[in-house]
Amino acid sequence: MIRALYTSASGMNSQQMNLDLIANNLANVNTTGFKKSKIEFQDLLYQNKKAEGAEAGDGNMTPSGIQIGHGSRPVSTTKIFTDGDLVETGEQTDLAIHGDGFFEVQMPGGQQGYTRDGSFKVSADGAVVTSEGYPLNIGLDNIPAEAINIGIASTGEYTFFNQQGQNIGNGNIQLTRFINASGLQNIGRNIFIETQASGPPEQGQPGQNGFGQLAQGYLEMSNVKVVEEMVNLIKAQRAYEVNSKAIQAADEMMQRSNAIKR
Repeated sequence: MIRALYTSASGMNSQQMNLDLIANNLANVNTTGFKKSKIEFQDLLYQNKKAEGAEAGDGNMTPSGIQIGHGSRPVSTTKIFTDGDLVETGEQTDLAIHGDGFFEVQMPGGQQGYTRDGSFKVSADGAVVTSEGYPLNIGLDNIPAEAINIGIASTGEYTFFNQQGQNIGNGNIQLTRFINASGLQNIGRNIFIETQASGPPEQGQPGQNGFGQLAQGYLEMSNVKVVEEMVNLIKAQRAYEVNSKAIQAADEMMQRSNAIKR
């Protein structure tokens, strides 16, 4: 019965972390470019009371053994990089990626960050920056002061136009991707950083070699589905509840044992 207490407690701890993850997904349901997370569990060690195939006499072997598990534990949380819905904003500097890829961001201290949040702004010197003011490393030049219109194609080609509609600058936007995007580390502010698990960054042109395409004047919303998260929330709540019931049952059995008199 003591084993049941610790086993059920490990289940409650696992479901508490599951609930925390679901709550974070729901809290970011309207966060631009947010990618939902899922949690994965493993069972813990087993105590072997009788081995499988043990000698049963007269040359016979037991077809199965006796194993008692010790609960569960969370082993990983994984980001799900499916596309979110695109919402039209009409802003010239808003960009959404439809498919695989990230925008590269220059972080303070020289570190490179990567984001799916394309709600970009223009700084006082014409540089295109994130909402935090971080400059981009995507091949997009500073916007000339006389430019009143920016055209960005789905394949990354951009052109600056002046008031007379003349071309006053152009270039190509580059995207970055990773062989294992789930291995990126999320540091908040809609930014990921490279890790050994993610592999090195690979740059390419939108719409080519498996890179996603760009959509100017759109933003990619969170890929969190509220109904799915509510179902997961109910499952986590019921799993937590049934583990607490197991603790209660073990406690009542111990209470009965302690109450036995000669």
